[in-house]
Amino acid sequence: MKQHEIAVFGGAHIDRRGRIIGSTAPGASNPGTWFEEAGGGGFNAARNLARLGHRVRMISPRGGDASGEMVAAAAAAAGVIDCPFTFLDRKTPSYTAILENDGNLAIALADMELYALFSPRRLQQRATREVIAASDLVLMDANLPQETLAALVRAASGDCRPIAGIAVSPAKVIRYGECLAGLDFLFMNEAEARALTGTENADAEAWPHLLRAVGLSGGVVTRGDRAAVAFDRMSACLAEPPALPALADVTGAGDALASGFLSARLSGLDLAASLRHGIAAALITLRSPYAAAEEMSANKLREALPLVPAPQMLA
Repeated sequence: MKQHEIAVFGGAHIDRRGRIIGSTAPGASNPGTWFEEAGGGGFNAARNLARLGHRVRMISPRGGDASGEMVAAAAAAAGVIDCPFTFLDRKTPSYTAILENDGNLAIALADMELYALFSPRRLQQRATREVIAASDLVLMDANLPQETLAALVRAASGDCRPIAGIAVSPAKVIRYGECLAGLDFLFMNEAEARALTGTENADAEAWPHLLRAVGLSGGVVTRGDRAAVAFDRMSACLAEPPALPALADVTGAGDALASGFLSARLSGLDLAASLRHGIAAALITLRSPYAAAEEMSANKLREALPLVPAPQMLA
């Protein structure tokens, strides 16, 4: 597989996850376990893409604290070229999630105030402009401010380089509103797709039409254990994720799907094959206790591919 130059802009922070043991008792103290690691939508994808063999640069705000050092160490361990904007007097952002015993999310709290300081002005720095110019793909997540996302899409446009986004959450995906037309792909779940389109309920087959109607030319909508749908300017397809006996943790699965999909797309594969690769990457992550599976690799991805059924093309 050819190594591609990839620039990732967005969240690189601390993920704290508590997992409840037994049945959840709302409004009460629940026994459980606690786990902490580096995370963030963009950073999870950056580490996956680096482990899949690409040369990846991560550009993100960072605090001058121990959490920032943990993020830097995780980048080095995954082979990501770390290019932070460090604010020595600030704390690194964090995401705290409480998971049900089965691995599904119960509730989460995001302390992301520092990302507001990543203004469009940062994109004008020479080093950042050079990173964008040298990239075969620019990937961003919606932890960044709306005006920064729009400025980044403008800066990355041209030279036939694909531009992709990760939705992050229903509250944040709307930050892409004014730059949707500049994205080649946006990766989201159904809740995020509903927030973007204003649609309450939709069948999987309807998402390509609904998302094109708001200006998006390509994307992937995941639907938990139900079929995921992908579309581009010319086509659309559905793929059923294989059933798993148990989930280690759902955190990072969507970021892994984006990584596998984009890696395949950069290699010249079509929409259906790229979706299969994305789902295979998500399977690797769902089996791992980490948001970015340490065992992710091109070989592991090939081994997981036969588990994913061939996608169904849509009219």
